[in-house]
Amino acid sequence: MTTGELTAEEEATGGSNTRIDDLPESVVAQVISLTSPRDACRCAAVSPFFRDAADSDLVWDRFLPRDYRDILSRSSRTTSSSSSSEKKKKELYLRLCDVGAVVVDDEGGEGGETAVWVARESGGKCVALSARRLSLPWDDGELSWKWTPHPQSRFAEVAQLVHCTGLEIYGRLPATSLTSAIDYAAYLVYGVADGGHRRGLSFPDQETAVAVGGRAESCRRHAVCLCPDDAVAREVRGVDSDGEVRWPTTRDDGWSELEMGRLCIDDAACVDLAEEVVVVSFEVLGWHPKSGLIVEGVVFRPV
Repeated sequence: MTTGELTAEEEATGGSNTRIDDLPESVVAQVISLTSPRDACRCAAVSPFFRDAADSDLVWDRFLPRDYRDILSRSSRTTSSSSSSEKKKKELYLRLCDVGAVVVDDEGGEGGETAVWVARESGGKCVALSARRLSLPWDDGELSWKWTPHPQSRFAEVAQLVHCTGLEIYGRLPATSLTSAIDYAAYLVYGVADGGHRRGLSFPDQETAVAVGGRAESCRRHAVCLCPDDAVAREVRGVDSDGEVRWPTTRDDGWSELEMGRLCIDDAACVDLAEEVVVVSFEVLGWHPKSGLIVEGVVFRPV
């Protein structure tokens, strides 16, 4: 091929090759906004052109929760003097990824604190209900629980079980508080008192359940154990750690968390969920003395 001759590809494109960075930045940003926060960060590493597109407000506005302004306005964290409207959307997104962003939620006169943050990679909202937002048993009056600060808690107070016989814990959350079309797990976050101060928190017969909108078909019960003890398990139920029982895990902050169940808010049904609630429950079947449980709250987190 002599100089000046066009290749077949150049002839087909009018004598020039169109590169992706010849496209308007807004077009590329629109495409990136259809991916995920993780993919957007990967795109930003491709080239300066991609970085400008991937860091644009057009992209991160789509990743932010619809109610992000309300979340930030109610945050108990001290923020900089710049208003949310003055900051780039990516900066606001990263601020919402801070799991310490606690907000006070007194809607409906329920009281108590609610922590709201964003899962960094998926953009799904995470919600933690404090113990004050849960329904706790009071069969022995106010002596059943005591409220106390805890150095490892994000909330002002946790609930410590002094004594009860029937133990049922319930939590309720508006379905619209969670991000639609994302798989969630609900976790009971708790600790236990040392040694002789705890009682009745191992087997037998502990169950959890998660239901959306109170529909029976959406509720599946799971056998769980707050304080695994293989010897007690074999004695009272004939099962061990290999059985179909959910066991807790220990988090980096020292709290234990126990998966209560999973759920997904159907995107197509969001309009019908305006008045719907997600209900989570933990129950110990059997009226035997219990004490020493320390409840921090319930967390809803994308999986």
